[in-house]
Amino acid sequence: MIASINKKGLRAYKDRLNILLNLAQTINEDYGTDDLMLEFEKLLSEELEVGKILVFTFADGKWSNILKSGVSEQEANNIDVHRDLLQYTKLENITLDPPENLKGFDAIIPLVHRSEIIAYVLIGDVDEEITGISPTIKHLKLIQIIANLIIVFIENKRMHKVTIEQEAMKKELELASNIQTRLISGEQDLPKFKEMAIHTIYQPHLGVGGDYFDIISLSHNTMGFCIADVSGKGIGAALLMSNFQAFLRSLFTPNIGLKKLVKILNEKVNESTNNDQFITIFIGKYNFSTRRLTYVNAAHLPPLFYDIAKQKLSFLENGCIGLGMLDVIPKINQGQIVVPHKSKLIAFTDGLVEIESDDHQINIGMDSLIEAISNNDTITENIQQIRKIIDNNVTNDRFFDDISLIGIGFE
Repeated sequence: MIASINKKGLRAYKDRLNILLNLAQTINEDYGTDDLMLEFEKLLSEELEVGKILVFTFADGKWSNILKSGVSEQEANNIDVHRDLLQYTKLENITLDPPENLKGFDAIIPLVHRSEIIAYVLIGDVDEEITGISPTIKHLKLIQIIANLIIVFIENKRMHKVTIEQEAMKKELELASNIQTRLISGEQDLPKFKEMAIHTIYQPHLGVGGDYFDIISLSHNTMGFCIADVSGKGIGAALLMSNFQAFLRSLFTPNIGLKKLVKILNEKVNESTNNDQFITIFIGKYNFSTRRLTYVNAAHLPPLFYDIAKQKLSFLENGCIGLGMLDVIPKINQGQIVVPHKSKLIAFTDGLVEIESDDHQINIGMDSLIEAISNNDTITENIQQIRKIIDNNVTNDRFFDDISLIGIGFE
């Protein structure tokens, strides 16, 4: 009798071992999620005689039902994971007293991966009047092992795919950042003029950004400069700005008037964006002989111009709407000033004035920039002060947009 029992137990042990070995082989064949769920259903229903199966998994911030077998659509839809299942953190036999929405099921199996519940498996018998030990209860531990192997494999495969996608995106960002860095001139690459000191700051928020500035030597006595900002962030904004730079560089010549230049640039932006993005820009032209600065401000934050001799601050606001906002710009106002000696100008994008402090208050703001330039210090000293503020806050992750600035001191 004992020998007979041992042989029966050994046979059951071999059967379970064969199930697990076949399962391991199936997993190693690298099936997709749907195929693995099909194998899981077949294994439980045919080999272990489980009548009802529901599998819920958590991915991308939400719970989803990925397997329904022997269960009606209404029965599955009546189960809400947050309401009905999250309270279960370990294997639970609910045969004797099942909750209302879980009637018809005999056990709840939470599956844990890296200390987090990533799935719930619900199993039950179709024939509630079955005599003897229920198959679901008889094989409960084995079902838990099988479910854990399959679901954890699926989760690891999903996370591996996410990692590969993240790495691919990271490489794309690095490539775009390298391209954009070559397009945005550093101070050492800017043209040098004896009559002025020029300093720049460039800090993209996401490695790539939609800010752009440029200093261009137009002739022996004329220089052009601009600062611009694309609506939006990331690769899309960076690509649009790269195209815009090419347009601007090819069109900005000594002989073209700023009004005409802005009109043509507006056409180019509309062609590139299909009216779903726009660019704000401040663009200026300075003549060293006449000391005359002409400019157009196309919906950009007005640069600050400070006359040291008169202790007077001005905002350079004359211009028009942003590029790409309308097919045709209805009116362009061109600004013009004669620049006194030892005057200063700073032009910037909105990321500079939107750096936050710990209490979510604007930490730089326009008032701070006005204070930074409204003094007898040189533009070099002013920019050094602004750079310190930026460095202190960027280190603490308080900025949420690209930061660009041009500082010009007219000697």
